[in-house]
Amino acid sequence: MSEPALLELKDLVKVYPVGGIFSRKRLRAVDNVSFTMPSDRATIATLAGESGSGKSTIARIVLGLIKPTSGEVRYKGRNLAELSRKGRLAYNKEVGAVFQDPYGTYNPFYKVDRIFSKAIKKFKLASSDADRDKLILHALSNVGLTPEEVLGRYPHQLSGGQRQRIMLARALLIGPSMIVADEPVSMIDASLRAGILNVVRDLRDKHGMSCLFITHDLSVARYLSDSIVILYRGRALERGSTDLVIEKPAHPYSQLLIGSVPLPDPKKRWKERIELDAKDLLEVAGPVAGCVFYERCPQAGEKCLKEMPPSVEVEHDHVVSCHQYS
Repeated sequence: MSEPALLELKDLVKVYPVGGIFSRKRLRAVDNVSFTMPSDRATIATLAGESGSGKSTIARIVLGLIKPTSGEVRYKGRNLAELSRKGRLAYNKEVGAVFQDPYGTYNPFYKVDRIFSKAIKKFKLASSDADRDKLILHALSNVGLTPEEVLGRYPHQLSGGQRQRIMLARALLIGPSMIVADEPVSMIDASLRAGILNVVRDLRDKHGMSCLFITHDLSVARYLSDSIVILYRGRALERGSTDLVIEKPAHPYSQLLIGSVPLPDPKKRWKERIELDAKDLLEVAGPVAGCVFYERCPQAGEKCLKEMPPSVEVEHDHVVSCHQYS
């Protein structure tokens, strides 16, 4: 019998009411999304797409911060909705989180030491002060920090890069099997981003920790991840090996998204620009019947308007939802 997946999302849906209590409008932030992360090896899986594509909503559902409207999230074969209080505490220990805003994560009235001491106390990680200090030192050194740099300081006294490294150190301190990183480098200077991304890679390569990484930046996804899911208006339009999806994008939206990434060559000016009209995000209650990319797709046909495209494997470890391949 094969080992269950580390993380499995099955037909995940999240619908929000929009416009007040008497409004019938709904925002389908996540619409029948399914994908898995393996348990036999540590991997980095990226959710990528424009703003409003459902990336952060999926992250919040996986972390248990919000509940899905329907569908399942399974961790090592266990449905999160069915976990007991004890099971939830164990899950919170095994699945860490790193959020977008490296300052908003902290309470400005407390020194950063507090996030380590609270985690150690909550999960009963140390039996003495000496053990506590040893754990903190080990965690900090693994993300490229020293106690002298950060301990005893308030959040505003640290750079954004240092604050994000501390959150990664906290995750490492607890020793989870997976972390969920929601746009962790989008608010950090470009000069510091590579350092944070390398820490995430080290967590995978040196500590066997998987990561569900959320980003709108495909260059970051290409550098960091093993697999990728391309999202648009809550649906997964393409997924598979990161190299395959980015080198040979099959869905018209993926092609547009990847084609909009500027090349690091001053002789080749970046002329492409994609925008998502805010009105496109809203729809009446009920799912879109056909492809959500229909209105913007240069290859759309009548079938695309009326029928949801099936998921088709165009090659091994490369799946696309498009009628061109069905």
